[in-house]
Amino acid sequence: MRFAAIADVHGNYLALEAVLADIGAQGITDIVNLGDMLSGPLDARRTIEILMQLDAVNVLGNHDRYLLDRPPEKMGSWDRPAHAQLNAAQLDWLRAQPMTRVFRDEVFLCHATPDNDEVYWLDTVHPDGTVALSPLDRIEQFAQGITQSLILCAHTHLTRAVQLRDGRLIVNPGSVGSPGYRDVHPFPHVVEAGTPDARYAILELVDGAWQVTFRNIAYDHETMAALARRNDQPELANALATGWIK
Repeated sequence: MRFAAIADVHGNYLALEAVLADIGAQGITDIVNLGDMLSGPLDARRTIEILMQLDAVNVLGNHDRYLLDRPPEKMGSWDRPAHAQLNAAQLDWLRAQPMTRVFRDEVFLCHATPDNDEVYWLDTVHPDGTVALSPLDRIEQFAQGITQSLILCAHTHLTRAVQLRDGRLIVNPGSVGSPGYRDVHPFPHVVEAGTPDARYAILELVDGAWQVTFRNIAYDHETMAALARRNDQPELANALATGWIK
């Protein structure tokens, strides 16, 4: 089995197009998408048009849920502009995607953790704002009850691969379309990838063991940074241009 995992596109259709082109160049036809597809001050409509035509296995992210479970006036600054670009059929397609699912009996898919789409799985935010790899005990607690040998999560936009003591592997493929962001939960912090590249992962089962290849793909990030600036999101514009918030 060999397939690609994408996540956290956040309305960045140019990054998505570049990643899909690279996936095709690798001879890969199977794709799983771990959510947070549309929210952001970019182009949700073009992004969902691509995703609806893509034969991928999708799960919802927290920002996808925000587009569905609250009125626009209650949405955040990333969700409200995305929602305004979507029609009823597109929202219905999004609504039909599950929160978690199993791919080919072998791979468990979720956005953040199995039971909560807002909790970091592989990373912990400390009170001083430092974001670091979580202790293994904490990581394994979230994996209780999952029988699949490969677990895929997203949400933090950071590429990670963690092997559990029983041999299971948890992988975060990184973000296709948002190499940096600022958040205040559970403590104020920033996440920065360090380059403006679009990111995804290739997963392959070889002789009973999973192999992971992380791919960083260059694309026309300056165009998307300019769009973020026009839409009054200077921090996202900086992240899109450089991979850094500041």
